[in-house]
Amino acid sequence: MKQIPNLFTLLNLVFGFMAIVVILQNGITTGNGAAGEYLVDLPEKIWLASLYIAIAAVVDFLDGFVARLMKATSSMGKELDSLADVVSFGVAPGLIFYQFLRLSFAREENGLDTSVLWLMPAVLVPCAAAYRLARFNIDDSQAFGFKGVPVPAVGLVIASLPLIYWHTSSEQMVNLLLNKWFLYAVIALLSYLMVSTLPIMALKFKDFTIKNNLPKLLLLAIAIITAITLKWAAMPVVFLAYIIVSLALKNRKE
Repeated sequence: MKQIPNLFTLLNLVFGFMAIVVILQNGITTGNGAAGEYLVDLPEKIWLASLYIAIAAVVDFLDGFVARLMKATSSMGKELDSLADVVSFGVAPGLIFYQFLRLSFAREENGLDTSVLWLMPAVLVPCAAAYRLARFNIDDSQAFGFKGVPVPAVGLVIASLPLIYWHTSSEQMVNLLLNKWFLYAVIALLSYLMVSTLPIMALKFKDFTIKNNLPKLLLLAIAIITAITLKWAAMPVVFLAYIIVSLALKNRKE
């Protein structure tokens, strides 16, 4: 029975692995179209990675819940959870950036011959995730508040990018997501947020009073409103709101 939470954790890793598989099954097409244009298609399966990463996040939440429910928390479970998170919310999202960078360069003349060094900044995401999780594992002060943005939150916001690209009707949004300089900037920002020591609130409820959970309820309201109005583009907005609310909460306490 004590191994049941660990099975949930391994299921998190399984979905992370499945995300990596579909990310690598790309469908980039280049060549001359009927009108002589240069064709570039989004990888056919990459949107499925968003789904698998989202499921991994749900499983990641459930393994901790199940462990507490069954009173089966352990040091091994904590380490295993971090290892799974590196795969699902570090390596898989890093590969999403890698593929988007490939798409960005594929739009340029002779872009497919671009050196892999231009794509390597994507590796900053899994590296920052691994560092963030290692630091978390040796710091017992992060039970109800985090130092740096949690890795799953970063993984989810990156996972939203293929869905935004796939469903948007805005040419400006497409061009933005395929702008290599924009991608480099987002990679650098998200990596920094993970390894930083910014005070970020944990989405755990100590009790069920409105007063003590007002910031979380505010974030929930923002998530619902933006999901209705912005659809897939809501995720980056909610992510920014999460950081802003966390910093505002910290300043209020001081």
